[in-house]
Amino acid sequence: MRILHTSDWHLGQHFMGKTRQFEHQQFCSWLIEQVQEHQVDALIIAGDIFDTGAPPSYAREQYNRFIVELRSTRCQLVVLGGNHDSVAMLGESKTLLEQLDTRVIPGVCTNIADQLLVLNQRDGTPGALLCGIPFIRPRDVQQSQAGQSAAEKQLSLQQAIAAHYQALFDLAQARQAELGAKVPIIATGHLTTVGASASESVREIYVGALEAFPTNAFPAADYIALGHIHRPQKVAGLEHIRYCGSPIALSFDEARQQKEVLLVELDGNGLQQVTALAVPRVQPLLSLRGSLKELQAAIIDAAKQGSSERPVWLEIQVSTDDYLSDLQTRIATLCEGLPVEVLRIRRERGATTASLFSESKETLDELSPEQVFAQRLGSETLDKSEQLRLTELYRQTLEQLQGK
Repeated sequence: MRILHTSDWHLGQHFMGKTRQFEHQQFCSWLIEQVQEHQVDALIIAGDIFDTGAPPSYAREQYNRFIVELRSTRCQLVVLGGNHDSVAMLGESKTLLEQLDTRVIPGVCTNIADQLLVLNQRDGTPGALLCGIPFIRPRDVQQSQAGQSAAEKQLSLQQAIAAHYQALFDLAQARQAELGAKVPIIATGHLTTVGASASESVREIYVGALEAFPTNAFPAADYIALGHIHRPQKVAGLEHIRYCGSPIALSFDEARQQKEVLLVELDGNGLQQVTALAVPRVQPLLSLRGSLKELQAAIIDAAKQGSSERPVWLEIQVSTDDYLSDLQTRIATLCEGLPVEVLRIRRERGATTASLFSESKETLDELSPEQVFAQRLGSETLDKSEQLRLTELYRQTLEQLQGK
């Protein structure tokens, strides 16, 4: 059984005013080629297919076109909802997409058995059982109890999520016995695990409730396909618990990462092999740091990666000379005539961030609604319990507005 594990596409993302549409188009075409070349039986997208709960129309069109094109390869598709995705929006086409060999699990199901899927091999025989677990919202698995401390809330949510995993894994084992064949069991997830290395584009998803899910709380599945963390990595060094990462760089601190999807091979004896397939980088993206003199050479060198059609997107962090008032003009002069585009300028020692954009524009482009609220909350003198209460109320309001 061959599985392709991917996640965190964030279709519809605007990066500091720049659309990622072309990058996503190229990635989707490349992914179809990989499915055909490696004769993949099933493709799993472990959450955050979209960047927002109300994605632009072109992002929905990309999603639908990919599903149609994938069907011709005879590869099954499983889409799990992430914290960025709207449960309602993903779920609205669920029944229709089943006719195109696509199963969508936008959120925790009322009947947990609906999250257990049989994935078939190309000859039609069962190849694996999938415990399809999307992003779990606290309200999906537990009831709020008055008087709980922050630590008690963390422990309660952790136990509720672990119980959900175990209940679905128990169903998978029972189904395995019914099939009368030793088929591997795969689980998914969209969450932060203990020790996972994140990037600046990853939003905290269990604010004030659960910082990270412990590795030993996962059930004994043969492979656990995770999403949410954009940096590809093994969890706790374990071969069978993995983040595949995002297919394109979603922030400047991801610029030097080699993005990948994971080709997972399993049989009746469990996990056999995991192979990282490097995703071609379409849009050059770099973060440069130094004095103006050092930056002059660095910008010229960076420009070699760009072209007039596809200039390099740059973040400039200025040290030593960051006190200069005409910094923006000086950097523009350094870039003149080169296939580069500066999206952000940072003064390394400055109390505030200087940018090509006004402060309000930068906030909209660079920060999530949760981060804006957290910064505003941080300017108030409130005790921790009150901050947690207000954060939870804000999160609930935001989810209602986004139709989640």
